[in-house]
Amino acid sequence: MLSFLFLLAGVAALALAVLLPVRIWLQRRRGPPALEGPAGAAAAQGWRLTSGILAGAGVVCLFAGASIVQVGADEVGHLRKIYGGRSMPAGRVIATGGENGFQAQVLPPGVSFWPLIRLTHDIDLLPMVEIPNGTYGRIQAADGAPMPADQVMADSWPEELSARMLDATFFLGEERAGAGPRGQRGAQTSILKPGRYPLNLYLFRVEIRQPDRTVTYDRAGLRVVRHERPQTELTSVIEVPAGHVGVVKSNVTERGRDCREERAPAQAEALTVALVPAGCRGVWRDPLLPGAYYMNRDAYAVTLVDVRLQTWEYRGGYDERRINLTVDQRGEIQQSATTQPVPVPREAADRAVMVRVEGWDVPQELRVLVQVTPTNAPFVVASVGGLGEIEDRVITPMIRSVVRNVVGSEIVVGTTRRATRVLDLVDQRDAIETTIERLVREEAAKAGLEVNQLRFGESVIPPELLVARRREQLAQQLRQAYQQETIAQEERVKTEQARATADQQRELVRAQIAVQVSERTMVERQNLGEAERRYLESLARGQEAQANVLGPSNALLLQALQQVLATLREKPELISLAPRLVPQTLVTGGGTGLEGIAAMLRGPQPADVPTTRPPPLPAR
Repeated sequence: MLSFLFLLAGVAALALAVLLPVRIWLQRRRGPPALEGPAGAAAAQGWRLTSGILAGAGVVCLFAGASIVQVGADEVGHLRKIYGGRSMPAGRVIATGGENGFQAQVLPPGVSFWPLIRLTHDIDLLPMVEIPNGTYGRIQAADGAPMPADQVMADSWPEELSARMLDATFFLGEERAGAGPRGQRGAQTSILKPGRYPLNLYLFRVEIRQPDRTVTYDRAGLRVVRHERPQTELTSVIEVPAGHVGVVKSNVTERGRDCREERAPAQAEALTVALVPAGCRGVWRDPLLPGAYYMNRDAYAVTLVDVRLQTWEYRGGYDERRINLTVDQRGEIQQSATTQPVPVPREAADRAVMVRVEGWDVPQELRVLVQVTPTNAPFVVASVGGLGEIEDRVITPMIRSVVRNVVGSEIVVGTTRRATRVLDLVDQRDAIETTIERLVREEAAKAGLEVNQLRFGESVIPPELLVARRREQLAQQLRQAYQQETIAQEERVKTEQARATADQQRELVRAQIAVQVSERTMVERQNLGEAERRYLESLARGQEAQANVLGPSNALLLQALQQVLATLREKPELISLAPRLVPQTLVTGGGTGLEGIAAMLRGPQPADVPTTRPPPLPAR
């Protein structure tokens, strides 16, 4: 736009510069004689000066319009020289020394001044290359040094030169006199990471592959092709998730790399593979740790290896026969045979291992825990492949072979080595399991795998071999059940007795108290009898002593008097009878002194009663 304005101004100035002299000439021919003379000459001189200035300004504007190029903020100016240069050397497409044709130099966004560039060059304003996040751009160079015959992609550029290689002048420049261009033509190993790049689209062609579209930047500009079906070959970031590592297989060799092969591991009878350092062609010995990586998928194939612990089970795939034992009401053992197919579960790695022991086919289920360490991941991928190939080519055949060899040969029991029996899968399970685990671990180590654990599942022993043992166990269990039932009956009787005792607890307590009371009464009576005996004995001794002092008769009377006084003390109501007990006659006289007491005890006699009558009552 700016150059167009300069050109328009230049054309207008030149037109005025041409028209002014013509106008002066016409005026002088048609005008009065006053225009002649000194005044006319001065006016003509002024018009000529103005015309010269306009002519000069017009030339300057035309020159500026032909030399100024304005490039938009999202564009890059591409030059194709038409005049003024020599022919392009054979085999070259982009000119770096001023030759005619597509130029290596580009014009950046903004205003650029190049003398008469619009007269000698065609200018194409092409879009700036923009790479969205999560993707990268594939680069293809139209010019450069030819690639060697053994290469499929150009050498990658070192990280410190990756920015400069995008400059076409540097890419096609000579490293030294007589040497070819620095860059190689064809598909480039280096890629464009997310960002905006002012590339020379005459030299570079950039392609971005997304699931629903393909975006292309080339000399025709920006082209977008949409796809109805999602694409599989994408130019997207390579993500290594947690719990995985990425094993890199490179198709190119980076510049300045020492690519001597390394063979690992150095173990007898182990697989041998060639590993190379990072940046070399082949399988890199150092895997990619979890993260996101911008790598050219055409140059590098990344295999994700799950380094977490893997559980592979071998189950199902056989017919399970059973002999069921039942006990009828009479206590007799009955048996019946059944057959049931056992399918292979969807999550299982394969069917159970079929081993042959003593002529019997025994399906053996097992579980193995396998892990690929990050250090061994490149070796495993180079020698075997991914987890699917590891399972199909290494683990499954190895486990089947080891299990069949161990179970079908001999076993060491204590210090004796003998042929393996079918029932050893039950009785000597730990010994067989340990032996198989050790051998499987040794074989897996040769392929770079680590077997953490191997455990047997169900051993499907032929039921005919287990009938006798099961009948013996069932009989023993019946005997134990009978014993337990007998004990239970005895406990039930004790419980019933305890319940009945609890129900009669009040009567029992009452009877128990009565027994205790009777026992205490008996003891009390015994004590009272003993006390009475002792009392009587003491009393008898006292009476005997009294009789010895007073004499038998006086002692007897004294005891009688004591009885009377005791009776009166116990029964005071007898005092009212005292008048009858007091004698009305005074007895005196000599004797032994007991006559008074005898008279009192004898009471009044009829002769002692007075015969006088009471006085008569007065008349009314």
